[in-house]
Amino acid sequence: MGTRGNGNGGSPHDGGGPSDGVPDLPPEWGTVIIPDDPSELAEEIAAVRRDLQRQARREAWRRRLGRAPRGGKGSETSLRVPLMIMSIAVLATLTSLLAMIWPGQRLEPAVEHTAVATPSPVVPALDLIDVDGSPVSLRGLLPAAVLLTDGCECADLVADTATAARAGITVITVTGAAAPTPRASTPRAPEFGTAVVRTLADPTGELRGQLRLGTPGTAAIVLLVSGTGEIRRTVAATTSIEDFRADLAVLV
Repeated sequence: MGTRGNGNGGSPHDGGGPSDGVPDLPPEWGTVIIPDDPSELAEEIAAVRRDLQRQARREAWRRRLGRAPRGGKGSETSLRVPLMIMSIAVLATLTSLLAMIWPGQRLEPAVEHTAVATPSPVVPALDLIDVDGSPVSLRGLLPAAVLLTDGCECADLVADTATAARAGITVITVTGAAAPTPRASTPRAPEFGTAVVRTLADPTGELRGQLRLGTPGTAAIVLLVSGTGEIRRTVAATTSIEDFRADLAVLV
């Protein structure tokens, strides 16, 4: 089934000694038999192939897990993952820059969004028009209950406010007419003294505009203003003193 080798894989010479100039194989290898038919090595070949395939699969998994392969290439594999991450980061940065400077792309200007202004808590420094056409400083009449009565039949409300107000509080009715109709002072109970009621005009609507009080309606708008000009209470629409009687009682 095979031919015994003489140490170099060939046939022995007639004298049984080694071939000229070629050393024998190491004696610990034992007897080397070279088969006459290569198919006799099929099992050995299959075993070697299976071993090589197992080794290739192990190396592939080591590369996927970022571990150094057996063979001294650990430094090359250990650098592969950080280099990949850096490449992705650089690519993302370049993509963003190209999107910004690409021809035909127009950058929208930054728009600063400001909050909507809230009504001032302080009454504005306005001059309103008296019945004789002379200007009157609104702040000069404080503390006051200011009633904007455009479109409102509010004679009873004005009278009730003047009656309920403490001494020193001015009751001011404001209309949009160029020159308001004179209004007689409303008497109060003797313990409260004489009521002070002023009828003024705001033809340009500045008071409504600066305080964002809206357009006239069928009810009055009431502002309770302290002596320092601070608006302590705003009643958006009312025809009854009961809506602000308690706040009016402590207004100073």
